[in-house]
Amino acid sequence: MSRDPLTIIAEVLGEPADQMRNPVNAGYQCPFINSVCTKRSQRMQGSYPVCSIYRKTIQHCVCPKRFYQADLVADVLAHCWAGTPPTAPQVAYEVQMKGFGMVDLVIADIDATNTVRSFVSVELQAVDITGSVEPAYQALLGNAQVEGKISYGLNWANVRKRYVSQLISKGFYHHHWGSKIVSVLQEPLYAQFRHYIPFDELDPKAGTSNVVFMLYDFQDDPDRGAPHRRLTFTRAIGTSHNSLMTGALYRTPPDRAVFCQRILERLNGA
Repeated sequence: MSRDPLTIIAEVLGEPADQMRNPVNAGYQCPFINSVCTKRSQRMQGSYPVCSIYRKTIQHCVCPKRFYQADLVADVLAHCWAGTPPTAPQVAYEVQMKGFGMVDLVIADIDATNTVRSFVSVELQAVDITGSVEPAYQALLGNAQVEGKISYGLNWANVRKRYVSQLISKGFYHHHWGSKIVSVLQEPLYAQFRHYIPFDELDPKAGTSNVVFMLYDFQDDPDRGAPHRRLTFTRAIGTSHNSLMTGALYRTPPDRAVFCQRILERLNGA
């Protein structure tokens, strides 16, 4: 059984996969960070420049740096900043603090004395892959079909468990700092969060919103046309670290009788 790799690999180095079959000729240059692609795989040496893949015909971003195509700073100022946004915002990338972790960028309002008046932190999150799409990537490079069965999926649960706990902690810190943390996601990933965690959806600019989800999705590029696509802003939704924590911890429990039945099945060797 064979399969066209173009039904799996959507983009390489930001280009439609069928137009970027030889990324080495492009020097593995990522157009979104203006440097060599930093994405790696344990199974191969060098860059692994797959930006997005298809799963059930839906295009999913699998590299957070893919979001840098969007004008994140302008979108944060327009949709997430509380009060009057700064006219000359400063942007610091990969800001790290012990016991806090790292955020991808911080947008700050700096006064004439070089003092930080206010700031908003921004984190980028893509979905993880289960299994591997590397056979499809290698087939793409070789202008060949994928031979045999290829097993891969989207690890929604892993991202949800790992990332939401980080957002709760960082949202708590930003609450005490009188600020916000903005989480940049694709719409399908946000839908998965909401399906499992019934947190409040608030005005993203409200003072009660210390966590803001700024959402994007793939649309045809209006300048270059199909098959080129852009991650385009769709909406911003606020919430709080308390609401995220409560929603994550106090979900409706599963049926006790069903769980007891599972216990008996295991005891009886089922």
